[in-house]
Amino acid sequence: MKFSRRSLLAGAAAMAGCAPRLARLREPALIMRRSPVVWKARFETTQGRFVVQVARPWAPLGADRFYSLVRGAYYDGCRFFRVLPGFVVQWGINPDPAVSKAWDDSTRIKDDPVRASNVRGTISFATSGPQTRTVQVYINLGANSRLDARGFSAFGRVVEGMDVVEKLHAGYGEGAPKGKGPSQDRITKEGEAYLAREFAKLDRIIRARVI
Repeated sequence: MKFSRRSLLAGAAAMAGCAPRLARLREPALIMRRSPVVWKARFETTQGRFVVQVARPWAPLGADRFYSLVRGAYYDGCRFFRVLPGFVVQWGINPDPAVSKAWDDSTRIKDDPVRASNVRGTISFATSGPQTRTVQVYINLGANSRLDARGFSAFGRVVEGMDVVEKLHAGYGEGAPKGKGPSQDRITKEGEAYLAREFAKLDRIIRARVI
């Protein structure tokens, strides 16, 4: 296959532009920012586009972290690795294992009080227990107010494209070891190579930007 000089130059330019971004993502402190009071993030995915509106008063620490991640292009290339119809769509493990390693337990943020319920269309950080929020988030596909008592504090909601969220590939079910879906531990350690090889149908984020 032959490539034109123009396409080769464009590819080189894209890679050159990607390198500084990846370098910043491997140093979490470099992208930390305070969230505006209200703002929107546009997610372009392999199924289409959806928009999240964030309200900082709902969960200030969560809003700040999400703003930093979106503004820093952390979610670009991330797969929606856990899609459970009627429950949640979850993502946030970076396709680059080096980036995932940088955002380890040392980057945890404290919990916010729950001021907004986990109703359909709202977005919250996924956790492994109290005070463990880092980078993973989920959108509620159903009425999940039972999660409120467990400390999952919603910080925003989908205001456009909920139909796109509903179309994200759900064929793999719950993740390992409870189900046949991808292992979060392996995604963290192996990145996109693992998902492309064993769970190729998973949809992904092409880019996410503050708008």
